[in-house]
Amino acid sequence: MARALALIKSSHPEPGLAVTVAMTLLAAGVGHRGWAIPGIFLAVLATQLAVGWVNDWLDAARDRVAGRGDKPIATGAVSRRTVGIAGLIASLAVPLLAAPFGLEPALILTVATVFALLYDWPLKSTVFSVVPYLVAFGLLPAFVVTALPGHPAPPSWLVAAGALLGGGAHFANVLPDLEDDAATGVRGLPHRLGAAGSTLAAAILLLGATLTLVFGPDGPPSWAGWAAAAASVVVLPLGWYASKRATGRRVAMFRAVIMVALIDVLLLIFSGRVV
Repeated sequence: MARALALIKSSHPEPGLAVTVAMTLLAAGVGHRGWAIPGIFLAVLATQLAVGWVNDWLDAARDRVAGRGDKPIATGAVSRRTVGIAGLIASLAVPLLAAPFGLEPALILTVATVFALLYDWPLKSTVFSVVPYLVAFGLLPAFVVTALPGHPAPPSWLVAAGALLGGGAHFANVLPDLEDDAATGVRGLPHRLGAAGSTLAAAILLLGATLTLVFGPDGPPSWAGWAAAAASVVVLPLGWYASKRATGRRVAMFRAVIMVALIDVLLLIFSGRVV
């Protein structure tokens, strides 16, 4: 049981489950019913498990050097070989789980997984580290929509919003680990921009996602959309100002970015009603 829990922890379960649940709720919003709902859940979950396990398999030596007590391979709770095999199985399962929805959706989800894995290697330590996030997160909602009967084309604004949200998430997610990553040789785009530059990039991308989700669909924005846009426009400058005034750890801007990311996720989920 302890080894099984360690294997689950190696998959980065929190962000992986968050993405999976968000796409499943989007699936319900765009009109999936019956077996398709758990089918979407399992297919997207496989992508997240694959990326998480392959990431920890590749980073095993780096995590040991950094003394990462939160990484099961580094602590010896699970073997690197076990995690690597799990990542391979999850990767191969993606097209199989997506196949019942049709060839086009299966190809879209497979391509999204390939790009996500390209982040693990070799793009994680390059200036192109954000590209897999832009592509993979843009393709996930595209998969959900094209998986509907008749395989309708996803609206461009939904794909763009997913891409912007993914790009913003990349910069926000890396912020807490910038120092540990730099110490072990990781030099992705956020590390090259630094904490201030990455925070600004996350804010711009997430604000772009908000505005795309609010103004992209046909027709006038809802009151909830206007409220979300207003909240994002207000929260980010307030976070920046509070960070500039802070004397200790400047976490206000990071918290503002996370708040806008949550707003974007909620907008993405409920955007299914207007697709």
